[in-house]
Amino acid sequence: MHIYFSGIGGTAMGPLALIAKQAGYEVSGSDKQTSQYTDYLKAHGIENIHIGQTAEEISKIHQAKPIDWLVYSSAVPMEDPNHPELVFAKDRGIKTSKRDELTSKIIADKGLKLVAIAGTHGKTTTTAMAVWLFKQLKVPVSHSVGAKISFGDMGAYDPKSQYFVLEADEFDLNFLSFHPYMSLITGIDWDHPDIYPSREDYYQVFRQFIDQSEYAAFWQSDVKRLDHKPTDHQMVLDDDDPKINQLIKLTGQVNRQNAWLTANSLLSILNEPAEKLAKLLNDFPGLSRRFEEIVPGLYSDYAHTPGKIRGALQMAHEVAADKVVVVYEGLHNLRQHFIKDELKNLFDDVKHLYIVPSYLAREDQTLELLTPTKILNLLSNKSRQQAETAQLDDKLKQVIQKHLNDKNLVLCLSAGGGGSLDEWLRREFKK
Repeated sequence: MHIYFSGIGGTAMGPLALIAKQAGYEVSGSDKQTSQYTDYLKAHGIENIHIGQTAEEISKIHQAKPIDWLVYSSAVPMEDPNHPELVFAKDRGIKTSKRDELTSKIIADKGLKLVAIAGTHGKTTTTAMAVWLFKQLKVPVSHSVGAKISFGDMGAYDPKSQYFVLEADEFDLNFLSFHPYMSLITGIDWDHPDIYPSREDYYQVFRQFIDQSEYAAFWQSDVKRLDHKPTDHQMVLDDDDPKINQLIKLTGQVNRQNAWLTANSLLSILNEPAEKLAKLLNDFPGLSRRFEEIVPGLYSDYAHTPGKIRGALQMAHEVAADKVVVVYEGLHNLRQHFIKDELKNLFDDVKHLYIVPSYLAREDQTLELLTPTKILNLLSNKSRQQAETAQLDDKLKQVIQKHLNDKNLVLCLSAGGGGSLDEWLRREFKK
């Protein structure tokens, strides 16, 4: 089967393309621009990648070897309903789908048991923790993680594996494509208002996902939040279990809870007690853009919802007490409107706050743009006293460097991606 990936260099699409290649499928694809990841895929045997998404280019590939299935990211039809590659495929009767349908097929075709990690926050880190445990215990595993890890590829298929560990994304109902053997629910808040207009809409898809899972594990707080009645096949963990802090020494309460959830969920699969698994996770090396130290004292974190921001701030204060400086880049203008009331007091306890322009993508052009100045004016009096607007320029670079010289911890909350604060940090500071 020949599978074509539209947007093959994406953080979710690229790993799936590599998994498909390793699982024995013919793989080709395209992207808007070359990147380190498209180069990486080429170096790992996926050579048929072209830059520029046109009907002419996909036609050449199709003529050389007919495409059976075109996989696209959720963003493609949102950004362009008449995307030339989608139109080309549909005009020729080529199957098209989002990536989750293909992932589900590979799992089914290979007879794997799916361990799915879902939740508003913490799912990427928890997925990586699960993969880490399999590897530490030398248990073969296939996996897909939504961030770079230091102990393997973001995505991999192991022909000796019985389990597939997957970061299951709720965006655009994606995770409802799966019927997991085991689901881990890291924590539920409310996100993606463009897909889920109300909190109840969001909660309902999680109820459905849990119902589709043979086994599931989640926190008592989420049981209450969902008004869920656990079954005999579902594990409910105490958010305040003293063992969490007694056994797990990772930085950040969120990370310690993620580790405890992972250890308890996988004990029957890995045939080891939760306490042993928890202690193994004390050596978990972390992953990119999750409280990642770019240079000494300078951290980048993907936190972009109030719950995630609180978790990142808690980690920063745990490391540096009251010497925490924050640079905030909102992710999506729509989300800033959605969370603006919760932003008010989020940064009350930081030493200084710099607000840079939000990272924009898939935006409603009719919606008022919340500029850094407008976001600053939404904050409490206490936050405004230590806040100012900024741009990604030499002035901000000098300010950050001064804070680092003064032994402050600088936490940059960034969307990531081309043109983002995260990319700028790596270019300016990681020399």
